Amino acid sequence: MKKLILVYNPVSGDALFKYKLDELIEKFSVHDCIIIPYRTLPNNEIVFAKFVRSLNADGVIIAGGDGTIHDIINLMITENIDLPIGLIPSGTSNDFASFLGINKNLDRYIKTIAKGSVMPIDIGQIGNKYFINVASAGVLTSVAHKVDAGLKNALGKMAYYLKGLGEIPGFHARKMKIKADGRIIEEKIFLFVIVNSGTVGSMKNVVANAKINDGKLDMVLIKQCSIPEFMTSTLEMLAGGNITRHNSVLYLQAKDIEIECEEEIESDLDGELGPKLPLKITTLAGKIKLFYEK
Repeated sequence: MKKLILVYNPVSGDALFKYKLDELIEKFSVHDCIIIPYRTLPNNEIVFAKFVRSLNADGVIIAGGDGTIHDIINLMITENIDLPIGLIPSGTSNDFASFLGINKNLDRYIKTIAKGSVMPIDIGQIGNKYFINVASAGVLTSVAHKVDAGLKNALGKMAYYLKGLGEIPGFHARKMKIKADGRIIEEKIFLFVIVNSGTVGSMKNVVANAKINDGKLDMVLIKQCSIPEFMTSTLEMLAGGNITRHNSVLYLQAKDIEIECEEEIESDLDGELGPKLPLKITTLAGKIKLFYEK
């Protein structure tokens, strides 16, 4: 019988997960899993770490959106909590879980967790911060931090897109220098996106054939171009198309990436506010154990 800690964010997405908690516990109990719920609270990292260590659990299940997953993974790594994690999508955006197809058949995924099937996956590191899915900077990347929480909960992902449209008049490219495993690129860049999976901002197939266990991160850069050309690329991403064929788009893979910029701009990590540029990014191969089987 497995003992699993279920960490959930009570205000994630539509804030309705707490009403589905008992139903989820029942689904796990059918497979001989004991669920111990833990409700996230602001600034309670030390309490959470002590709670996890006191239980001798077999894993940590994270219920929430990308932001909740990001926060818990950072906390677990910082506190040296080496337990497998599982993901239960329940937030506004669940890109990583969507890439894995977890949201398509939750009952099947619960069986996978109960069986104890685990796959090591890569994550990215920037200083003392970690990201499981995406690191980005440039135009549009700050949109998530400007959207009103009420609007986001009411409209979901559409709130991000509406806010992004309002940002278009202020677009401008920035001179950046990128070092990627010895390769050097100097260009004026609208934005860059470094991904672990192929799904970003609910846009599928941003990177074709992306793998979360290949020891590398995938990087897409949109160079300075006309606004219509930029919008064409962006709309194609929204539609799930492969934008790397465009002349204004650069694509590469690397384990270690350094990014410098002539302006001081903020980055975004998994939809959360990240450090300002310059950035030194490295891939931590197989750092996280994820309940998963293909």
